[in-house]
Amino acid sequence: MTGPALFATLDGYAVEGGYDGLVGPTTCYAPSITLGRVSAPSESGLFDEYEAVLAAALGLGLDGVRLSVEWTRVEPRPGEVDETVLARYATVVEGARDAGLAVTIVLFDSVWPLWTGLEAWLLPWVEPVAVAHGRRVAAALAAANGVIVAPRAAHLVDGGFLEGTVPPFRVRAEADARDARASFARIVATLEGDPAIRSRLSESWRELRVDASAASARSLRSTGVGEVHLRSLVAGTGPTASGAGLVARRDGAWVATPASALLGSLR
Repeated sequence: MTGPALFATLDGYAVEGGYDGLVGPTTCYAPSITLGRVSAPSESGLFDEYEAVLAAALGLGLDGVRLSVEWTRVEPRPGEVDETVLARYATVVEGARDAGLAVTIVLFDSVWPLWTGLEAWLLPWVEPVAVAHGRRVAAALAAANGVIVAPRAAHLVDGGFLEGTVPPFRVRAEADARDARASFARIVATLEGDPAIRSRLSESWRELRVDASAASARSLRSTGVGEVHLRSLVAGTGPTASGAGLVARRDGAWVATPASALLGSLR
């Protein structure tokens, strides 16, 4: 039996470095970080070192990576698109493809720019701006094999308006959750319906934590899903960081962690 293609996620905000500090792009987490309610991601990170960690992915025998392209870094201020950032992401995608890794890009993952507001998904003017961002990224990263518009849409809305676990950290705001869910759904539907994106949508995939049990991995393998996306390749730091990563930096080199043993249960 042939197993699913194995992808590992690279969760931009948690691994790239430079967000929500004294300088650099500010996200929806910035106010909570300033107030000391959550920890900021590390200042140092992978944005300029993606190639090294992608080489580690090859060493693990992974088939591909899922890369979150961060809106906050691409458009740090309203209407000011940083073309050098888009070019950098494009270089990372092309380098991974040249090395033999498939690449799926994520347009909206865990954070959004602070300038859109903590309750961005309730603001009508955010919808066309978000759609424009999604189209811009998909076009600039045309070398990516696949596109996922928003793998954690329910988490963003329910966590933000019902559970108080992510910005805007509200609890039981049922009416606003309903409106935010509808707004975000319209953004996703518009982008997924765009002909330039629709043909590249990744559909047969499931996400699995890298600290999941071997039994969970074997169970998922038996479902016939086409791709398993392991979260994450690198654990990262800050409020959206994963609990564990497949590789970690030790003495300047990227080495496999004990969590990488999970790969054996998926092959």
